[in-house]
Amino acid sequence: MKPTVGITMGDAAGIGPEIIMKALGHREVYDQCNPLVIGDAKILERVLPVIGSTLKVHAIQEPSEAKYAFGTVDVIDLNLVSADLEYGKVSAAAGDAAFQFLARAIDLAKKKQIHSICTAPLNKEALHMGGHLYPGHTEILADLTDTEDFSMMLTTPNLRVIHLTTHMGLIDAIASINPERTYTVVKLAHDTLKKAGFDNPRVAVCGINPHAGENGLFGNGEEEEKLQPGIERAQQEGINVVGPLPADTLFFRAGRGDFDIVVACYHDQGHAPIKVMGIEEGVNITVGLKGGIIRTSVDHGTAFDIAGKNIADDKSMLAAIRSAIELAPKDLV
Repeated sequence: MKPTVGITMGDAAGIGPEIIMKALGHREVYDQCNPLVIGDAKILERVLPVIGSTLKVHAIQEPSEAKYAFGTVDVIDLNLVSADLEYGKVSAAAGDAAFQFLARAIDLAKKKQIHSICTAPLNKEALHMGGHLYPGHTEILADLTDTEDFSMMLTTPNLRVIHLTTHMGLIDAIASINPERTYTVVKLAHDTLKKAGFDNPRVAVCGINPHAGENGLFGNGEEEEKLQPGIERAQQEGINVVGPLPADTLFFRAGRGDFDIVVACYHDQGHAPIKVMGIEEGVNITVGLKGGIIRTSVDHGTAFDIAGKNIADDKSMLAAIRSAIELAPKDLV
């Protein structure tokens, strides 16, 4: 059986509707999954002449009504946005709708009616104007699933990276790393890939300092204090993890296939290799959500400046859908 991927429409004034419809114009998407859009049918319909598409939009209320047939896009129609919503303009209505699309997708995932979530971009200003004071998708997902321990994973076709820390200054990031967080993220990496069908996921942890400290030559023993105990705990539980290893060679080794996923210690340590190896096909993934819910996302924003102009590229959306298929828990499909 193919997994059902719930695709949230994001901000209706941005490029989300365009890239969704462009992506669902590829037959191979339907060969690999059952795509189900959660959004607004009339907004999807209005982009069809913009992108020159002959797709049909099938508005439904429940997944059981979906056809999952190439050429017809099934959409759980929340009907929250006006048909004359202006492209490229921040709107409280669009911000609220983007939240409601995601909330419905989370509900469907909790009920096992979809197997993973793929999100088109939302606009944070619009989200706040709509009454939802979250920094972005990740925090909404964590809140609505009552999840405390989660992490960001980034993928390209040849590399997967998961982070101990993300959006904080380097000094604060290093201070916040501890053995418990190291163990938690290593286990998240292992469990996510295991559920996705990897028999024995190979996990490697980056060092914090140059050359992973080189036995105390660099730094103040951060590897031994903050990383090693968490790694050893995971190893004792049978997780196939090594490290800490020097980051400057680890990413090369992972890219050639020595490891299935790399644990990065801070934002740029993990993001920079991903961007170099495939920024156009980069995917942002939230892992560790309760219920085993996997969320993938395009690696770009709403691009209000080009919305409605048929300029937006669907490569990242296609990559996000592929990741949602790959990481969908196999025991649910």
